[in-house]
This record gives sequence, structure tokens and C-alpha cells, in this order.
Amino acid sequence: MTSINLLPWREKRNERLHKRLVTRLVLSAGIAVAIVIASMAYLDSMLGRQEARNNFLNQEITRLDAQLKEIQALKAKRERLLERLNAIQELQGNRPLIVRTFDELVDVLPEGVHYTSVTRSGESVAMVGLAAANEDVSALMRTLNDSVWFGEPSLSQVTAQTGLRRFNLSVPLERPQVEEASQ
Repeated sequence: MTSINLLPWREKRNERLHKRLVTRLVLSAGIAVAIVIASMAYLDSMLGRQEARNNFLNQEITRLDAQLKEIQALKAKRERLLERLNAIQELQGNRPLIVRTFDELVDVLPEGVHYTSVTRSGESVAMVGLAAANEDVSALMRTLNDSVWFGEPSLSQVTAQTGLRRFNLSVPLERPQVEEASQ
């Protein structure tokens, strides 16, 4: 039999397979590098977009915080204005009450009694006065109690002074209903 030498053919085939393998490895490595670079670029762009969103949200939060502070300042200003308005309305509403209170103090004053001092503090009136007798002080207390403008009087002191009786009396103010006030 004749002998055929297949060695050069095998070497060529092995060399061709080796080149193909190296080419495929280089191509695979190139594709892998390209995929890694593309992934990094994509992730960087996503990170950049997210940072832009975060910056936008932070700017909006800052703007809304400023608006919230402005709203709170406006609410505080509104509360102060409402307090002023209520105080003015209360003063306007109390103006006739004060006049009526002093008018009523004159109406309930019996003979033989006069006031030396009348002071109003809050919702009560304190009176210091002189009376000819203790009965006159009692009459004053009864007429104060019968008035719709005053509550129950409280006598704190009665002292004798040169033939007269000096008394200290306090009485709470009442706000009668419209029907009672017109009587």
C-alpha cells in the first residue's frame, strides 16, 4: 500500500481552525467589550437622567417650601387681623354696654348713697362709696341684684366714717337679652 502523508493537510487544517478560534475569540472579546462599554454608557445616561430628576424635584421642593412658609406667614397675619377685628368688634359692641352700665349705676342708686369711685375691670365693676346708713347699702345691693345689667353684688367692707358708712362693693356685669334690656 502506498503511504500518503496527511500531516501537511492536518497542519493546515489545525492552523485554519486555530486562526478561526483566535478570530472568534478576538471577535467575542470585542463584542464583550462593546457590550460592556454600551452598558456603562446606558447606565451613565440613566444615572444622569435620574440626577436631573432629583435636581428638579429638589428645586420644586425648595419652591414649595418657600410657598409653604409664605402661606404660614399669611395665615399668621390673617390670625392677627382676625384678632384685631374681633377686638374692634368687641369694643364697638361694648361701647353701648359701657354707657348703659354707667346709666344703670345711676338708676339703681338709692337716696342717701353716692359713689366715690367706680372702676371696671373685665366683666365686673368695683364701687367705693358713702352711705348714710347700712340700710342704704342694702337697698343699693337689692337694686343692683334686681337689675338685668348686673349680677349678684358682693360687699367686701363697710366701715363707719364721720357719721357715714364707707362701703366697698363689686358686682359682675351681665349682658341681658334684647327683650330684657329694653325694659
